[in-house]
Amino acid sequence: MAKRKTTINNNGKRPKIFRFFTSEVTHFIVGLITAMIALFATVSMISFFFTGAADQSKVEGLSIFHFGTIQDIQNWAGTRGACLSNVLMNEWFGIPTFFLILFLFMVSFRLMRAKYFPLIKNFILCATATIWSSVALSFLLDKFFNDTVVYIGGKHGAMLSGLLSKNLGTFGAFLFLLVTFIIIMIFISSATIPFIRKIFGFGYIKKSKRKNILVKTDDEEEEEEYDDEFSNYTDPEPQVLVEKEDEDDKPFVVVRPADEDAVIPGQTGYIPPKLPKNNETSEDFNRDLEELGVYDPTLDLSNYKFPTIDLLKKYDTSDPQIDMAEQNSNKNKITQTLEHFGIKIKSIRATVGPTITLYEIVPEDGVRITKIKNLEDDIAMSLAALGIRIIAPMPGKGTIGIEVPNKESQIVSMQSIIASKKFQESNYDLPVALGKTITNEVFMFDLCKMPHLLVAGATGQGKSVGLNAIITSLLYKKHPAELKFVMVDPKMVEFSIYSTIEKHYLAKLPDGDKPIITDFTKVTQTLNSLTKEMDDRYDLLMKAGTRNIKEYNEKFINRRLNPNNGHKFMPYIVVVIDEFGDLIMTAGKEIELPIARIAQKARAVGMHMVIATQRPTTNIITGTIKANFPARVAFRVTSAIDSRTILDMTGANQLIGRGDLLFSQGSDVTRVQCAFVDTPEVDRISKCIGEQRGYPTAFYLPEYVGEDTGSNPGEVDLNNLDPMFDEAARLIVIHQSGSTSLIQRKFSIGYNRAGRLMDQLEAAGIVGPSEGSKARQVMVQDEYQLEQILNGLRK
Repeated sequence: MAKRKTTINNNGKRPKIFRFFTSEVTHFIVGLITAMIALFATVSMISFFFTGAADQSKVEGLSIFHFGTIQDIQNWAGTRGACLSNVLMNEWFGIPTFFLILFLFMVSFRLMRAKYFPLIKNFILCATATIWSSVALSFLLDKFFNDTVVYIGGKHGAMLSGLLSKNLGTFGAFLFLLVTFIIIMIFISSATIPFIRKIFGFGYIKKSKRKNILVKTDDEEEEEEYDDEFSNYTDPEPQVLVEKEDEDDKPFVVVRPADEDAVIPGQTGYIPPKLPKNNETSEDFNRDLEELGVYDPTLDLSNYKFPTIDLLKKYDTSDPQIDMAEQNSNKNKITQTLEHFGIKIKSIRATVGPTITLYEIVPEDGVRITKIKNLEDDIAMSLAALGIRIIAPMPGKGTIGIEVPNKESQIVSMQSIIASKKFQESNYDLPVALGKTITNEVFMFDLCKMPHLLVAGATGQGKSVGLNAIITSLLYKKHPAELKFVMVDPKMVEFSIYSTIEKHYLAKLPDGDKPIITDFTKVTQTLNSLTKEMDDRYDLLMKAGTRNIKEYNEKFINRRLNPNNGHKFMPYIVVVIDEFGDLIMTAGKEIELPIARIAQKARAVGMHMVIATQRPTTNIITGTIKANFPARVAFRVTSAIDSRTILDMTGANQLIGRGDLLFSQGSDVTRVQCAFVDTPEVDRISKCIGEQRGYPTAFYLPEYVGEDTGSNPGEVDLNNLDPMFDEAARLIVIHQSGSTSLIQRKFSIGYNRAGRLMDQLEAAGIVGPSEGSKARQVMVQDEYQLEQILNGLRK
C-alpha cells in the first residue's frame, strides 16, 4: 500500500493547516458537532411516531435541505426535524435508520476520545444491519401498516421486499432473508457455526479442525479455508484471528496454538546403547560380547510393564474456542491505559494459552520500555485481574509482553502431557514433563542437564502436584533398573503413596524400616550415605577410565568392564526432598553441607536432587544452595522478596496460583501451567507398578560411619571431648532424661553431633546404653556427683 507524503516546512514543522486538522482540539469540536447532529436526528425520528401523521401533508416531497418556513409543524425538532425524519423514516430505510444514527454516535465518541470504536468494522456492521432490517421489516410487517403514514422499513425496504416476493414468492423471500441473516451472524460472532451445528446435530463435523483463517488486511478481503481431517494423527495448526480497521487503528492478531498431537504409547522398554566398534575393545572383550551378547540390566525384571495411559484421568478440553469478546475487551483496556499515559503502540498480538493470554505489543518509536514496565499496577487495575506480569522486553523479540489470566482457565491434565508425541518420542536421559506453556506446547526438560532442581511456593499453590508430576513423568519413561528414588517426606503424607513401589524404584539405608524417610533423624544419615555412594561411583569411573555415568554404563553393557573387579551397572538416583525448610530449621548445617556436596559433584555419577520448600527465605535457601541449584521452579509466593530469593527476580508473587509457575534456568524464565495429576491417579500408577514382580529388596545405599563415631562406646576418645560435653552432661542430669533429641533441641545442633555427644556421655558413665526408641537411663543422680566425674575427666 502506498504511503501518503506529508509536506514539512524548512524548519522541520508541519504546515499549520495540517496541524489544525490533526489537533486534538479540532477532533473534539468535530466530534461534539457530530454528536449534536446525531442527537437532533434521534429526537426528530422519535417525534415522527407521534407527529408524523399531522406533518406528512406539509413536508411531503420536501428534501432535507428545504430552508423555507412551514406553519403548524408538530415535530419536536421543528421544520428541519420534520423534513429530516420524513426522509429518513419514509423515503430511506424506516426504523432501521437508527443503526446509522448509532454509528454517528460512535464516530463522535471516537473523535472526542470518550470511547474507542473501530470505525470501518462498525460502519459495515451498521450499514448491513440497516439494509437487511429494512427489507425484513417491510416483508414481515408492511401489511400491518397499510393504513398509516409510516413505512416501517422505508420505501427502500418496501421496494426490495416487493421485488423478492414477485421473483421468489413468499417462501423463497423468507428463505433468502433467513440465509442472509445467518451469513451476517457468522461474520459477527464465532459462536454462530457451533450453534448451527448443535441445532442440526452434525456430530461428525466436530472431528474437523479449522486450519486457517487468513485475512488480507491491505485489501480488506477475507479468505477462509477449512479442511476436514478425520484422522487421529494429524498436525493441527493454530487458530488465528486477525482484525484490521482503518489506518489509525492498531491491527489485532489473536492466536490460539493448537494442542500437540497425542500418540498411542506402546511399551517403552529399555533401549541399550549402541555397540562399540570392534577396534575400540580388546580381543577378550570382543569374544565375550560375541558369546554372551550385550548385558541387559533389565533382565531381572524382564516382564516389567510400564504404567498405561488409561491410569490417568482424561479431561474434556477438546476444541476450545477463542472468546473474542474477552480478547477485544482486554486489548482495548490495555491500549486505552497506555494511551492515557501518552504511550502509543504500532500493533498488538494475543497468544491464548490454557490459563494465560500473552499480549505482545510493539510500541511507537521513542517510547521507553521502563515507562511501560512501571504501568504494571495500572494495567492490572484496568483489567481488574490478578496475575498481570509485564515482560519488557520479550527475550529475542522486539516486543513487550503483557501476561493476563483468562477468565475461564483450561485444565492441563497429566494424561495429555504423557500421551503427547513430544513426551513419547523424547530421548532425554531423565525426561521431566512439567506442563504446558502459554503457546500450548508441552514443556519438558532433561533433569540430567539441569542437573538439580529447586522448587518453592506458598501453601496450596501446586507445589506438591508439581513434585508428583515430576515423579510420574519419570515413572512412565524409566525402567526400575535404570532409576531409583530417595524420597524424604517430613510431613509423612505426601510421598507415602509411593511406598508400594519400594522393591522397584526406591532406595534406602540397609537398616531403614520405612521406604519413605519421614524421621528427620534419618535424613542426615541418608544424605551422608548418598555422599559415600557418590564417592564410590567416582572410584569406579576412575578405574573404568570414563568421565560420566553414561559412558560408564555403555562400557559395562557392552562387557568392557569386569564385574569381578567391582564394576556394576549404575542406575540414576533422584533424591526428592519435600519441606526442605523444616529440615534446615531442625538440623541446620548437618543437612545443608551434604546436600551442597552432592549438588556440586554428583551430576557426573547420575545423582540428582529435587528439593522443595514453602518458605523461600534466605535462611532456608542459602547462598550455597542457590549456587548449586541453577534450575528453579517457583509457584506463587506471597511477596516480591520471596520471589527474588528463589528466582533472583520478581514475578512469582504475581502468579495466579493453581499450578501457575515460573521455570528459571540461568537468565531464561518460562511461564508454565503445571500438569494436574490427582492423588487417585498416582495411587493407580503406584499399584500398577507394585503389583508386578519386583526386586527382593529396595536398592540399598552404603552404610555411613562418621569420622568421629566409633562402633561402640569403648572406641570413644575421652581425651578429645566435644566442646559442648559439659553443658550436655548438665542438661541430661538436670532433666534426668538421656535423650538425643533433647540435646539436639536445646543446643540447636544436628543429629550426628548429638549422637556423638551421647556416645561420649555413655563412655564417661553418665548415661547407660541405648534402649532402642526409649531414652537412655541417667546413671548420675545429682550435679555434685556430675562435677566429680567432670573434674576427673579434666585431669
